[in-house]
Amino acid sequence: MTFDTEFSDEFKEAARRVWGVGALCKAVSDALQSRFNPVAVKGEVSGFTRASSGHCYFSIKDSEGQLRCAMFKRAASQLGFAPKDGESVEVFGKLGVYEARGELQLVVESMRRAGVGTLFEQFLKLKAKLEEEGLFDASRKRSVPPMPRRIGVVTSANAAALHDVCTALARRVPHIEVVLSPAIVQGAEAPASLARALQLLYKVPNVDVILLVRGGGSIEDLWGFNDEGLARTIVQSPCPIISGVGHETDFTITDFCADLRAPTPTAAAELCAVPRDVLMRGLDTLGETLARAAHLSVDRAQQRLDYLQERVGRPSSRLHLEQAKLAQSFNRMRNCLLKPLAISNNKAQLLEMRLAAGVKDTVQREKDRLQRSGIRLELLDPSLVLKRGYAWLSDQQGVPITRAAKLSPKQPVNAVLGDGEVALEVTQVRLNSLK
Repeated sequence: MTFDTEFSDEFKEAARRVWGVGALCKAVSDALQSRFNPVAVKGEVSGFTRASSGHCYFSIKDSEGQLRCAMFKRAASQLGFAPKDGESVEVFGKLGVYEARGELQLVVESMRRAGVGTLFEQFLKLKAKLEEEGLFDASRKRSVPPMPRRIGVVTSANAAALHDVCTALARRVPHIEVVLSPAIVQGAEAPASLARALQLLYKVPNVDVILLVRGGGSIEDLWGFNDEGLARTIVQSPCPIISGVGHETDFTITDFCADLRAPTPTAAAELCAVPRDVLMRGLDTLGETLARAAHLSVDRAQQRLDYLQERVGRPSSRLHLEQAKLAQSFNRMRNCLLKPLAISNNKAQLLEMRLAAGVKDTVQREKDRLQRSGIRLELLDPSLVLKRGYAWLSDQQGVPITRAAKLSPKQPVNAVLGDGEVALEVTQVRLNSLK
């Protein structure tokens, strides 16, 4: 076999102009620009990557072909979702040739999930309607109770979202009961199923918060949560509802109707109650505060007792003081009577004897009176009363409590007994009827 090394006439005609590679790529790019651009293409995302510069590179393909795509930082920053491999999308851009590699390339200026256009318009119309009716008003949204008695969950019984929610709740609030009301979360039957599941939970007693959750997906997957009937069922809830549907970038009508939106199902579980360890730390802090207050109250009460004891003093000391005063008065009286009077010794002795007897009687009477006073003072000693089984009650500020009507259930009370003090809490108040 031999080869003709000479060009054929056709090749000779084309060879009259010899192209540079770059120039030919540029010419092809110009031809594509004038023939096709701008162009919209629908296909499946493949090999999606985002460079550190912010530019995105991927391919879009179908069963018959594949096309390299580049989406520069400015356009990529306007994406309302994170494209994933295998996701069906519609892209809009300009077709050209990447001269450095001689590859056909589509420079994407915008991207949306396939079929999003019509659904998104429906979403916006329903959102505007419900917003005008006030279903999204912040004034009707309720705060989530920090310590719910029961937590209701509406989702698919087989969904990964249920596992995520249960795992988070078991870790954070294992002491709170969880009630599942299963529902269909995708497809045409989803809105009615979700509404029925919510209505069933509305009838369960002591459910203080409801989690309406579903994992991520396309707008078609989440479309069941963009239903008007479901939205109206949510706003009729007797307790707060937390919506945790899709990922952080996904928004549904239920997010706007719910009392609180969580970016993910796990986040919804984390927002529905205060963790148990936080509550335990709070109890420890309250216990320490109560102990300090009790000690301070005891110290103040002891200080008050010391002050009262100092004022009352010992009865025997008071008796000795009064006896000394009487002796001094007797001496002054005797001197006053004996000096100015010039009387006989007999009369003086008689007077002195009478005076001594009178003084003795007076002293005895005063002694008896002081003894009786001392006994009364001892009977008034608070410690004696406490030793007989009584208690001295006061509030946390040290104010004495003398009437049961001033107390209320769960009020802390300090009780002073004969041998110490006790911190009490009122459980019930019963008043005696006065006749």
